[in-house]
Amino acid sequence: MCGRIACTLAPDEVSRACGYSNRGGQRRRPRWRDGDADKYQPSYNKSPQSTSPVLVSQRHFDKEAPVDECVLASMRWGLVPAWFRDNNPNKMQYSTNNCRSENILEKKTYKDPLVKGQRCVILADGFYEWRKTGKDKQPFFIYFPQTPSGDKNKDQDEPETSSGNREESEAACSPGEGSPVLTEGEEEAVDEWTGWKLLTMAGLFDCWTPPDGGEPLYTYSVITVNASPNLQNIHHRMPAILDGDEEVRRWLDFGQVKSLDALKLLESKNSLTFHPVSSIVNNSRNNSPECLQPVDPSSKKEPKPTASSKMMMSWLENSGKRKAPDATGDTKEPSKDSAATSLKSTGLQQWLQGANKKPRT
Repeated sequence: MCGRIACTLAPDEVSRACGYSNRGGQRRRPRWRDGDADKYQPSYNKSPQSTSPVLVSQRHFDKEAPVDECVLASMRWGLVPAWFRDNNPNKMQYSTNNCRSENILEKKTYKDPLVKGQRCVILADGFYEWRKTGKDKQPFFIYFPQTPSGDKNKDQDEPETSSGNREESEAACSPGEGSPVLTEGEEEAVDEWTGWKLLTMAGLFDCWTPPDGGEPLYTYSVITVNASPNLQNIHHRMPAILDGDEEVRRWLDFGQVKSLDALKLLESKNSLTFHPVSSIVNNSRNNSPECLQPVDPSSKKEPKPTASSKMMMSWLENSGKRKAPDATGDTKEPSKDSAATSLKSTGLQQWLQGANKKPRT
């Protein structure tokens, strides 16, 4: 399953981080759909019913646009089918946060959007999952392996919890200053993004309009598959991951790739890494960098840094330089005192000081 995600990049950074390739192999940077950049609020701890950035074909909003041209949209997590007849979408009696890949063609809620080509890619820094041990639950943060810029070709050991597929990760470093969001009709070749490599999850979306009239509501569901071998000891399900530009393109290009062929992309992939995090993430009202910081659940000592975790620490340090989301999802400038307290209490400074040391196996 997937019940909590983190997406902390600013709107312009999301646009830069999710560059895509069209049918001709040309790299493009998607613009935000009009007004949607303002609807999205970065958060370290997003739960269902919150709004997240998704990548979709522009054809869904503009019938004259090429199918392989993509746009960023803000959509609410938890699919509300177009045929739902109540005026209040919150009165749905069943959960549509996740959609099992095995049941897509069996349930009207998901079959209808699939047949219409309403496929989307949910973008996130990563997602949280909980491992049950007796009466206790240990949360983990799960994401694409990250490689610090400049260390791409170095022989670095990954943590025991990682998939070990280091060759599949891309060079990344701390996000830089954001570039302007593209205006409507603009296309631009993409400079290589050197920030956090966003997780790309397959999903379905639908557009619901209140029966009595009103603004259309776009919502989505995360498609899940059986967990990959390296995640099975945490949970038996995981989001369907689209790994690489070609898989993202094929999932979104409903004009060239028909529904049944697209479903073949929904497989368990052993391409993610993870680390345990603090139980403060259990409460969705907690929204701070501490939600993502690695912990050692069996010891009070700080865990040894690894290639991906050092990237995480550098990224968290840099996030303090941007506007930090508060518990309500709004953004505000973090105070120097709170930032210093966070660094001291989590040992983040020690992690960063050891960033050049070769991690232990």
